[in-house]
Amino acid sequence: MTDFAAYLGLFGSAFLAATVLPAQSETVLVGLLVADRFSIALLLLVASIGNVLGSVVNWVLGRGIERFRGRRWFPASDAALERATRWYSRYGRWSLLLSWLPIGGDALTVVPGVLREPLWSFVTIVAIAKTGRYLALAAATLQFV
Repeated sequence: MTDFAAYLGLFGSAFLAATVLPAQSETVLVGLLVADRFSIALLLLVASIGNVLGSVVNWVLGRGIERFRGRRWFPASDAALERATRWYSRYGRWSLLLSWLPIGGDALTVVPGVLREPLWSFVTIVAIAKTGRYLALAAATLQFV
């Protein structure tokens, strides 16, 4: 596998993990870290950018949610979206710091689009949360390698 293909695969898995398709980027990142032939900083950057851009897709879906709600591929059930809306309404944009969570995190990134959260603040907070998760995962992985 070429380096480019490895980084592209990581980007793709991170992007998909944050959007409508079920995917896991953590296993890909850990595998590449354990391989010990790639730049750790570049791996973290690629995974973070892919995951944040996937969340932006959810934000965009939130902007036009009524057109897509109820479709099989939609990233959140009505119940999950309602819970996330209540959570977001109660805690505001800072609830996006929990967007890294494997359960509910995707729904939490749809709601700001529905509620018209400015894209700049959405991206800033989501980037902090998702990059922080990848940093913690990398630190834990490298401690045991």
